[in-house]
Amino acid sequence: MARVVLTNPNITINSVDLTTFIAKVELDMGADEVETTAFGSTAKTRVGGLQDHSISLTFHQDWATSSVEQTIYPLFNTTTNVVIKNQSATTTTTNPTYTATVLVNDWKPVAGNVGDLVTVDVTWPVTGAITKANS
Repeated sequence: MARVVLTNPNITINSVDLTTFIAKVELDMGADEVETTAFGSTAKTRVGGLQDHSISLTFHQDWATSSVEQTIYPLFNTTTNVVIKNQSATTTTTNPTYTATVLVNDWKPVAGNVGDLVTVDVTWPVTGAITKANS
């Protein structure tokens, strides 16, 4: 079985490639658990309910033109597209592309301690479904 080390992903936010400013990416896919147990059952039964996804990112903050702050700040409290690939290579079955619309409801323009690299950790909820492309 192949092992993958995440070293060269591709992360685009609002059509801006911010990959080189991101140190962590996490696409969390979840769904509600809806109990369907009826009288006479001897064990609980369940079905999947509404999906609830999020995307978590750790940015290396940068205020330069076409960089992190210039891209994210105007998006605060709006929705935008995020596109994630495991590798920056062509989209294939072994390197799929995940696309989602997120609500940018969390942003910290300045965060850090004395002498630390300025980083920004965010988790944005996905609005709607995540699409996966294999080609």
